[in-house]
Amino acid sequence: EVQLQASGGGLVQAGGSLRLSCAASGFTFDDYGAGWFRQAPGKEREVVSCISSGVSSPYYADSVKGRFTISTDNTGSTVSLQMNSLKPEDTALYYCAIIKGWGYSTYEEDYDVWGQGTLVTVSS
Repeated sequence: EVQLQASGGGLVQAGGSLRLSCAASGFTFDDYGAGWFRQAPGKEREVVSCISSGVSSPYYADSVKGRFTISTDNTGSTVSLQMNSLKPEDTALYYCAIIKGWGYSTYEEDYDVWGQGTLVTVSS
């Protein structure tokens, strides 16, 4: 069974850093594209960053570009999101998701499997 397990959320002060991890079960990220999405209270879920072994450049939303870095470990079992210079507006429930096959998408409806969310709270 294909499953995702997200972890790494927590409470951090503005300017701090967190590293989110998304662990694969029943597959490897070599065969899937992956995305991180987030949903802040009272807002719609939005794409944060995406990565795929079939695409040379990851995607970053403008709001996180230069501060967040997405990566896959060399075993293909974990996708991470390194978040630096965090801002209060980064506060949200963060989800990882996978899309089967080559490439990635910035549209959540294209994703096939979702992990549970991990909460990130950034205090001012």
